[in-house]
Amino acid sequence: MALTFAATPRTHQDVAPRARGRRGRALRRNLTGWGFAGPATLLVVGLSLFPAVWAFFISRTKWNGIAPATGVGWRNYERIVQDPDAAAAAQHTLVLTVLFVPGSILLGMLIAVALNQKIRFIGFYRTCIFVPYVASAAATGILASFVFNPQFGAANEALRRLGLPTQQFLENPSQALLVICLIALWGEVGFCAVVYLAALQDIPKELVEAAVVDGASRWRVFRHITLPELRPVTVFVAIWQTITAMQLFDLIYTTTRGGPMNSTQTVVYYIYELAFQTQRLGYGAAVAYLLFAVTMLLTLVVIWYSRRSGSEAF
Repeated sequence: MALTFAATPRTHQDVAPRARGRRGRALRRNLTGWGFAGPATLLVVGLSLFPAVWAFFISRTKWNGIAPATGVGWRNYERIVQDPDAAAAAQHTLVLTVLFVPGSILLGMLIAVALNQKIRFIGFYRTCIFVPYVASAAATGILASFVFNPQFGAANEALRRLGLPTQQFLENPSQALLVICLIALWGEVGFCAVVYLAALQDIPKELVEAAVVDGASRWRVFRHITLPELRPVTVFVAIWQTITAMQLFDLIYTTTRGGPMNSTQTVVYYIYELAFQTQRLGYGAAVAYLLFAVTMLLTLVVIWYSRRSGSEAF
């Protein structure tokens, strides 16, 4: 005798409570997630997005921070084109960026390759390379001011012992920007080295071993395998270091204050002087927004070029 079981059709009364239960659980999960992420989100909006939007409205006014603001439209942006101090600050920023970005990429890559070897005390060496990056930029600037002091600095003392002429370093208009770049490299190259080191350790060992078996030298392995694998990381590091160079402020503030003779006055330090030294908040905000636009444009160009060449990093 065969037994047959007919499937009992689900009624609307059975499905509706289950659907409401799933929606309730999803709602509780969402509320729990926003309960953790909500305070941080409000903090980011309150300290980043809202001031940025407010600064745009300030950039279209003439305001000293005390008296009522006067609307001037786009005149603040038009004045930037005719401002010789803004042009000089842009030139100094460009020189610093051109020197700093390739230098940090090259040094970071070379140090990462050296730290990727199996040698004794490798953990200690990696820590030493990264320590300057995590140190305070203000402390780095103060220390550098003593090292490059023309009278009693360690740099000139080393030159005396080598029989070389002493230098003015941060007090010489033709040398100060270069010294600032060297100090910035000392503080930032650890970041590039750590990023490249992580990328080197992520390269499949099978590729390297196959190339060595085929008779490739170390240089050919590095050129034809390592460098192509590092292209996406190089794009990321280039963008990051470009933004770092264009927004460099604390190191200049603790060493030269834009001197001597404004030879190290970058765009960010010029914005600081406009807004907080001369109380020209509207014009300072306009220069800041122009710097933001240039930085964003450079970033988009690098990303576009990297995608076109097949080296996507984002």
